[in-house]
Amino acid sequence: MARNPQSGQRLRPVDLARGHGLSTQAVRNYEEAGILPAAARTPHGYRTYTPLHAAALRAFLALVPGHGHQTATSIMRAVNEDATDEAFRLIDTSHAQLLDDRRTLQAVENALRDLEPVTTPEPDTDPGSNSSFNTDSGSGSGSDSGSGGTFIGPLAQKLGIRPATLRKWERAGLVRPRRDPVTGYRVYSEADVRDARLAHQLRRGGYLLEQIAPLLAQVRAAGGLEPLEAALSDWRGRLAARGRAMLTGAAELEAYLRARCRPDRPV
Repeated sequence: MARNPQSGQRLRPVDLARGHGLSTQAVRNYEEAGILPAAARTPHGYRTYTPLHAAALRAFLALVPGHGHQTATSIMRAVNEDATDEAFRLIDTSHAQLLDDRRTLQAVENALRDLEPVTTPEPDTDPGSNSSFNTDSGSGSGSDSGSGGTFIGPLAQKLGIRPATLRKWERAGLVRPRRDPVTGYRVYSEADVRDARLAHQLRRGGYLLEQIAPLLAQVRAAGGLEPLEAALSDWRGRLAARGRAMLTGAAELEAYLRARCRPDRPV
């Protein structure tokens, strides 16, 4: 099918659909959604399309992988309504989101790289005998619970944050310490310490709790940091694919914009 519009060429819905593995109903739906310009009608009411419609369809299908179906639809609708500034704004927003996702990935990779191996310290005192441990603040000198974990006070001190911050992170699902059955104190396992340190790195990078929580859930599901490398590699690959898809979509959209500007464009 020729890429440049030819004013005398008329296409049926099936002609547009066939080249892209679509149904004719999908083509009609795209027209009704504003993705394609309005079709002309024969005296008997049948839709007829032109190469301009074919260019619009190519542009839309090329935009979807990089921008998503909803945004691609909004872009095409704006173009077809001659609101190109709005179309460009939508494209800019998608690129800004991709850049933000890249920065998030970089922050995660930096945080993982900065994490030191987590080890459970040997208990140097018995927190149960220390009067400073009469609350969950864990302000005593003991860093270990005596049963394979760390209390909130020593962990907060090590991270340079307040115990209240750790409690806030717990409410947000970032850390999930168990409770000592005797004292009721929060006890942080090695995995909890790892999650707290990763959360601390990301918070220092300016990320919100609601952005950090899904990542930590992924770390837990992966069973630790090492298995997460595969997920991070996949993440990098998907971001690269989105970037290339945006380039492809931009090229097809530019071709469609040029076609619309032709003085002899079919209507």
